[in-house]
Amino acid sequence: MNKKKKPISIYKIFIYVALITLAITIIVPIIWVFMASLKSQLDLVSNDPFSLPTHLVWQNFVDAFEKARMGDYLINSVLVTSMALIILLAVALPASYVLARFDFFGKKFFNALFMAGLFINVNYIVLPIFVMLFNIEVAFDWTNVLLNNKFVLALIYAATSLPFTIYLLSGFFKTLPKAYEEAARIDGCGYFKTMMRVMIPMARPSIITVILFQFLSFWNEYVLAFTFMDKENSTLAVGVKFLMADARSQSNDGVMYAGLVIIMIPTLILYILVQKKLTQGMSLGGLKD
Repeated sequence: MNKKKKPISIYKIFIYVALITLAITIIVPIIWVFMASLKSQLDLVSNDPFSLPTHLVWQNFVDAFEKARMGDYLINSVLVTSMALIILLAVALPASYVLARFDFFGKKFFNALFMAGLFINVNYIVLPIFVMLFNIEVAFDWTNVLLNNKFVLALIYAATSLPFTIYLLSGFFKTLPKAYEEAARIDGCGYFKTMMRVMIPMARPSIITVILFQFLSFWNEYVLAFTFMDKENSTLAVGVKFLMADARSQSNDGVMYAGLVIIMIPTLILYILVQKKLTQGMSLGGLKD
């Protein structure tokens, strides 16, 4: 007997239409920026915006790297983002593991403190942080020691990202059976060795999720980088501001779009590489008491 096919529900049709629409709204601007980055100024101002370039102008990328100093901004972004991720994971992994697996005096207080941090928007505390660092520099007669310092900017990024990171990682650690730790103790592993060799490797999907989310956050961050860094030490997100000003003054929009492509490529590559792990990490996370 032929089984009757179940009719597709209106709900599923709505979901498919919504997802396709969302995909189009994301993909079309990305493709358009890539095409615009390879167009001449004449193509950009005279032809249909969605038309293909009459000829590929790779010089836009050369000018973006050399004349607009996007290469320097790219190196600054790589350094700041890498340092911020290393600091963040070095602090968040032990903290998350301890909060999730051990009972100690003050645990509820620290949990509540980190959860409260989830509701603090970093943009609201930029000025207090700046004033604090500025006053310290004045008190010790320092110049560009705390302000305009890549390491300090990375430290601020890591500190402001701790609440979300600990929330996600501790939720994952809570889901792991205690049998793994007991087996490690039988084999002679101490607390630190158990965390490093057993628990952290098992938390890899959740760690990859954290790395991707925070990489995107650090890479695209603008307000903190604009406030604490000067033009020479600016990151890519701030460098685009200077690039746009130069491109408009020189009537060379192709260079501006080339700069946008330079910013997008690392994030697109990273997402393509870890998208499966990202989905797995999000499905495995979640707090439970």
